[in-house]
Amino acid sequence: MEGGAYGAGKAGGAFDPQTFFRQPHTVLRVLSWVFSIVVFGSIVNEGYLNSPTEVEEHCIFNRNHNACNYGITVGVLAFLSCLLYLALDVYFPQISSVKDRKKAVLSDIGVSAFWAFLWFVGFCFLANQWQVSKHENNPLNEGADAARAAITFSFFSIFTWVGQAFLAYQRYRIGADSALFSQDYTDPSQDSGLPYAPYTNEDDATDTVGTYQQRPPVDAFDAETQGYQTQNY
Repeated sequence: MEGGAYGAGKAGGAFDPQTFFRQPHTVLRVLSWVFSIVVFGSIVNEGYLNSPTEVEEHCIFNRNHNACNYGITVGVLAFLSCLLYLALDVYFPQISSVKDRKKAVLSDIGVSAFWAFLWFVGFCFLANQWQVSKHENNPLNEGADAARAAITFSFFSIFTWVGQAFLAYQRYRIGADSALFSQDYTDPSQDSGLPYAPYTNEDDATDTVGTYQQRPPVDAFDAETQGYQTQNY
C-alpha cells in the first residue's frame, strides 16, 4: 500500500500523541465532545423546574418535555460518537487495507453531516421553545443560564460537525487520488487463478531438479538416420 492513503502514513507506524492532537479533525472532535457535554449536562442539571404548588417537574423550555428530551438525547449520542471516532482516528494509521480506510473516511463524512443536521434542528427547536416560554412559568428566571448555554453550544456544534465533514471529504479526495492505482492491484506472480502458465525462455530451461539440459547436437539426429534404408515396393 502506498504511504499517505486517506490522510495517514504506512500501516504499522508508532503512535505520536502530539501529532495526533494537533490534527485539525482531532481538534474539532474534542471540541464537539466538550460541547455535547455542556448541552446535555446543562439540561440534566438545571433544565427541569417545579413550582411550590406542583410536584411534577417541567422542562425549562416552555414546559415542553420533548425539547429537553431532544437536547439530552442528541447530546449523549454525540458524546458517544465523538469517542467512537476518536478511537477510530487512533487506530486509523494501523489499517493496512486501502478499501477499509476508504470506508472509514466515507462513514466519517456521513456521520458528521448527519450530526450537523441534528444539531441544527436542536438549536432551532431549543431557541424557539425558549423564546416562547412564559414568564409566569418561571418568575424567578431559574436555570436561564443553563438554557442559554444549551442553545449556544448547540449552535457551535453545528460548525464543529460541518468542519469534521469537510475535513473528512478532503481526506477522501486526497486518498482517492493517492490510492488510485494501488487499491485493486494484484501481483500476477501471486495470482493462482491465471488461465495460463508464466512465460519461460527456452534458452534458460532447467529440469525439475534445477540442472541445465543441453540441447542435443544436430549431428545426433543425422547419425540415427544414417543406417536407415528405404525399401521399395
